[in-house]
Amino acid sequence: MNIKRAKREIKDSIEAYLKKDDFGEYMIPAIRQRPILLMGPPGIGKTQIMEQIARECGIGLVAYTITHHTRQSAIGLPFIQEKEYGGRKYSVTEYTMSEIISAVYDKIEQTGMHEGVLFIDEINCVSETLAPTMLQFLQCKMFGNQKVPEGWIIVAAGNPPEYNKSVRDFDVVTLDRIKKIDVEENFEVWKEYAYTAEIHPAVLAYLELKKEHFYKIETTVDGKMFATARGWEDLSQLIKTYDVIGKKADREVIYQYIQHWKIAKDFANYLELFEKYKKDYGLQRVLDGQYGKDVLEQLRYAPFDERLSVVGILTGKLGELFRDYVMADRYVTLLHGYLLRMKEGDTLAAVTAAAQEEHDRLRKAEQLGRREEEIYRKVLHTLESYGQTVRKGHLPQEEVFGRVKEEFQKETGMREEAAARAGKALDYAFDFMEDAFGDSQEMVAFIAELNTNYYSIQYLKEHGCDKYYRYNKRLLFDEQHEDIMSRLDEVEENMINL
Repeated sequence: MNIKRAKREIKDSIEAYLKKDDFGEYMIPAIRQRPILLMGPPGIGKTQIMEQIARECGIGLVAYTITHHTRQSAIGLPFIQEKEYGGRKYSVTEYTMSEIISAVYDKIEQTGMHEGVLFIDEINCVSETLAPTMLQFLQCKMFGNQKVPEGWIIVAAGNPPEYNKSVRDFDVVTLDRIKKIDVEENFEVWKEYAYTAEIHPAVLAYLELKKEHFYKIETTVDGKMFATARGWEDLSQLIKTYDVIGKKADREVIYQYIQHWKIAKDFANYLELFEKYKKDYGLQRVLDGQYGKDVLEQLRYAPFDERLSVVGILTGKLGELFRDYVMADRYVTLLHGYLLRMKEGDTLAAVTAAAQEEHDRLRKAEQLGRREEEIYRKVLHTLESYGQTVRKGHLPQEEVFGRVKEEFQKETGMREEAAARAGKALDYAFDFMEDAFGDSQEMVAFIAELNTNYYSIQYLKEHGCDKYYRYNKRLLFDEQHEDIMSRLDEVEENMINL
């Protein structure tokens, strides 16, 4: 299955494992809570989905790459303990607590979360001395003589043998005690994630044209050559930073991330073209409704891959506007929730303290992504600025809420401005698409991107767009019609074969 389906399967398992009965006992006892084993190629996001799952389920996460550990750190160090049996004293070997198990207890102490996931990566790549320990871990949920705490679910990940020479096969006894999920790479699923991860538009546009380059591992006389989802994401972050500091990622730099020379060279050439298209077509002006017949004429004679690249650049710029609106909306919503406490009688100082406490708690529990962290910081900064305004004006307590309410209107105004900017740009983009391409494959690609981009979906749910709904409806009808015709062709072919 793809990583999106695997994520859903793991979340469903966690929900089932943590469900309690009327007496407060887990409905599935710990001994029947099978560890989950994710098997799939490297770099497709197995670790990332565990971080997402922990945040979305509101539980703790302790993650270890087991290949970094020795037998001693995994099961603990031996020490001699004196015990008495049948009236005689004996020296007995015992073990200190495993570093991994102690990390789970540390997480519980730090976050107050008594339920969570213990994630062990590369579990089938351990050394020969550690292999029995891993089998014991999966079969008995123990490291040495220490059990994984109740309420903590085991998820492990590994690579198939074709990707790693040091892989060890699990025996039937172990496999019969786990939930095994085989995962494969899938560009369309990754693309959904890529929008929320804010992958550089050039990477998305290139992979849309060359889907076969999204994930490739080849064995050559010179060794392994590969391109992975992880490589594309890390490269994207570098390109975005290079854009800011005025540097260029050439083929040698790209090869440091996409370690497949042919693909790295191809993408380096495309990246140059991507920047050229941005300049030649002036697509920022398009979103301001300012484009001339010369641009349309140039596109009319452009090759198909260039036309699709222009669509990719356009949707990339629109995506930034949609993201700005969604972030503004989340910020205003969070701020409004705190300010409502003032209406109920809390002071501004008490509200600010509550927001700070909530932020600290969520950050400590690792429940905030990068964007959520930014929103919380902005809310705290705004509440502090309200406090400075109130103190500077020496306002009596009964007038504070009214003044804060006035200041808050500015925030809602900025949110509306962000929505209006995105809406205007979308309208202009549709005008441009109609003038340049009409009802074509390029328009289909444009609508498909709007239907995939997380931020555009959120915007359209709130504000809509007549042209979007019209084209989307037509697109869906065309797809259904094509599907029906395809099925009729199959039926006709089968009848001929009969």
